Amino acid sequence: MGAGRAHAPMSPAPPPSELTLGVLAGGRATRLGGIDKAWLQRDGQPQVLRWIERFRAAAGQVRVGANHGHARYALHGIESVADRVAGRGPLGGLDALAHACATPWLLTLPVDTLELPQELLPRLYEAAGARGACACDDDGLQPLVALWRTSLLREFVADALQRDARAAHALVERAGLAVVRFAGLRFGNLNTPADLDRAGIAVPGHD
Repeated sequence: MGAGRAHAPMSPAPPPSELTLGVLAGGRATRLGGIDKAWLQRDGQPQVLRWIERFRAAAGQVRVGANHGHARYALHGIESVADRVAGRGPLGGLDALAHACATPWLLTLPVDTLELPQELLPRLYEAAGARGACACDDDGLQPLVALWRTSLLREFVADALQRDARAAHALVERAGLAVVRFAGLRFGNLNTPADLDRAGIAVPGHD
């Protein structure tokens, strides 16, 4: 072995003090009659609490992007933030989270995501470089499952909102995020009654 200095291995994730978890929960769920997907219970646990618990040790701060139900989040000790610009879909939620984030890195995910791999954060961080990275599963690019450099997200989402752009895929491309492929996986979501049925989730009021 040479006498040169060994390089320390790269950290598998940013320190918790540098990472905020941002859960996107501001959608209107029109195909589900306007129910709040954050509080849909799967295996007895609300979706929003499931993801907060999952990443609690990794993220020093948590923010939920939501446009209603703020008192309910507060009861659980969760800080929720409303869209600063109404009617812009997921980009409005990303904008709200980016401006509420006080850490260099922001990990975002939709509240109705069903499954995420255990290695999600380490793999995104490994690929992120100075800009960030987003996930791609067998269903294609998942632009809202992403690790963002917070300052960069603020800049690019502001530009998108100014142009009245609404596509998260285009935001990821313009921001230059790396794409990390998770082959053989489907993250899933809860957009329709059929999705709820497959996930074993009862529609509130229809037990």
